[in-house]
Amino acid sequence: MALISVVCPHCKSEESVVKNGKSAEGKQRYLCRSEICQRRTFILHPAYPGRLASVKEQIVEMTLNGSGVRDIARVLQVSTRTVIAELKKSR
Repeated sequence: MALISVVCPHCKSEESVVKNGKSAEGKQRYLCRSEICQRRTFILHPAYPGRLASVKEQIVEMTLNGSGVRDIARVLQVSTRTVIAELKKSR
């Protein structure tokens, strides 16, 4: 049996993370029981790259460097709707 240490990506807590069922795609879902955690459930490896924090940061950085919405969507392999939604959030 292998033990995998799971860390919450939001509050970086390790000891308060437990399994919480499976997603519709069959991926393991986790629950963070920490009191300071803002978002409780998470999946370690999401199927859509637009959900990753690193991709969201790249969207904002590429916009500041003058890239267009379609160009960003093509390079990062996300939809244009994801790019526009993230730019609206980053105001």
